[in-house]
Amino acid sequence: MSTLAEYGYICDALADKKGQEIVGLDLGDIGTLSDVFILVTGNSEVHMKTLVDVSQEALERNGHRVRIEGENSTNWRLLDGGDVVVHVFSKKGRDFYKIEKLWGDAEILSYEYKE
Repeated sequence: MSTLAEYGYICDALADKKGQEIVGLDLGDIGTLSDVFILVTGNSEVHMKTLVDVSQEALERNGHRVRIEGENSTNWRLLDGGDVVVHVFSKKGRDFYKIEKLWGDAEILSYEYKE
């Protein structure tokens, strides 16, 4: 199993803000939009906003131009950083959209938080 080492700076920022269920999907040859999806769950709208903000900061600090979709959604917000896309979900949204299942051919990338 591969890891999210290349994008650890994003995962660390999410984990620092108590993002839940952080996982990556390596889209490799199956993805035409980006190389990697990073998924995270927030426990409230305020928490989701915080996770969006720290993701945006981390991406921009590392040279990514970021476009945000769904800023007013209570279930799913997306940050497009080109080769990496961060999906910030509510618990309800994560259960409903089932991105891991939708992209079932993608390799799951592990992430281990080091405090």
